[in-house]
Amino acid sequence: MSETYQDYSKMIDHSLLIPTMDVAQLEEGCQLALAYDVASVCIMPYYLKRCAEILAGSTVQPSTTIGFPHGGHTTKIKRQEAEQAIEDGCQELDMVVNISQVLSGNWDYVTQDIAAVIEVAHAANRKVKVIFENCYLQDSHKIQLCQICSDLKADWVKTSTGYGTGGATMQDLQLMVEHVAPGVQVKAAGGIRDFESLRKAKALGVTRCGASRTQTMLDEARQALGLAKIEFHTAGKAAGGY
Repeated sequence: MSETYQDYSKMIDHSLLIPTMDVAQLEEGCQLALAYDVASVCIMPYYLKRCAEILAGSTVQPSTTIGFPHGGHTTKIKRQEAEQAIEDGCQELDMVVNISQVLSGNWDYVTQDIAAVIEVAHAANRKVKVIFENCYLQDSHKIQLCQICSDLKADWVKTSTGYGTGGATMQDLQLMVEHVAPGVQVKAAGGIRDFESLRKAKALGVTRCGASRTQTMLDEARQALGLAKIEFHTAGKAAGGY
């Protein structure tokens, strides 16, 4: 079966999470996401409502973060963040596990923390991506988290926030694909910066990738697939990488 552009564009969650991004950059980022027909825009919570307005009527989903970037929020606050995100039009919620409790081996706490957000989201027919922040974890932690997320029926498990000491690796992606239950997908974040890496991740079974280099990656995809370049010109204000 031949590859299509949407096979790759619909893997991308366009990241607009860098705290120094101004409103003009957030607006432009949403428009870029529409032009390139990505899967979602993952935006800072305060601008989510406006993002949902911009994306309304498109196939690009509004998404945001919960407990970001360190996961240390109380479970009550994570639940409230999820409720607010849903009220503001969020379709997909990217939540960070409590990394401290994972490293402490307090698995009951970790399970209840993740469950609180999934319960709120699934009750509203929304989807949840659970961020592990693998750069701080041992393989045993990652495998245990895959099991917990499988039991709780998370929609995705995700490698990273993009703000730790490292991002997605092919080894971690393979590990996560192998240890989640059927129906739980895998998302890469931080480290997938070109089309070739995106293609490799897809071959492993990864279905989503968080990226701020969306335009470059998908321009490369269109070139590789023999398609015309999308004409979208940014204002040229560098926002950094994800």
